[in-house]
Amino acid sequence: MSGLFITLEGPEGAGKSTNRDYLAGHLRDRGLDVLLTREPGGTPLAERIRELLLAPSDEKMDADTELLLVFAARAQHLAEVIRPALARGAVVLCDRFTDATYAYQGGGRGLGVERIATLERFVQGGLQPDLTLLFDLPVEVGLSRAAARGRLDRFEQEGQAFFEAVRQAYLDRAKADPQRYRLIDAAQPLVAVQQSLDGLVAQIVERVRG
Repeated sequence: MSGLFITLEGPEGAGKSTNRDYLAGHLRDRGLDVLLTREPGGTPLAERIRELLLAPSDEKMDADTELLLVFAARAQHLAEVIRPALARGAVVLCDRFTDATYAYQGGGRGLGVERIATLERFVQGGLQPDLTLLFDLPVEVGLSRAAARGRLDRFEQEGQAFFEAVRQAYLDRAKADPQRYRLIDAAQPLVAVQQSLDGLVAQIVERVRG
């Protein structure tokens, strides 16, 4: 694979989508082929699975069901979108990927890491992001931003303890793999966050062009 796989991670209200679009614009201005996508989702089938995962329901979804649906959507996403884009040399900017599974289903739901890792190996093989931008902020700040957007989805309706566990799982993974992660203070004003992204643009261009 000759492209570059960059994932943007973080809890609710961290500004991942806004900053993904900002980064994409700068990379395209420098002539790079950039693909924007998200998880769960990214293909019509995976987007339908996303709807199942996010829609509030009277029937409680079992944590294992949730985990399997996440990886089912990911398998389709990889086959139809991510792998072909990387093969043609594109920069793939993905709003969440498997780190989110370790954070939400592992940290938040309390599922075993090895169970997630088994599915990761099965679905992804050896594919991992080349760079992961982790947008971190206090839970109460993120939840306040999410609430301001309007109706909350099934995950956003979880309590603070759930999101504290999600945040800690993210931070633990970033600490364990500092070469892949870049930790970004998402509690700053947007302009300050984007200034920190400006410094990454030249590095990304250099990695793509060799």
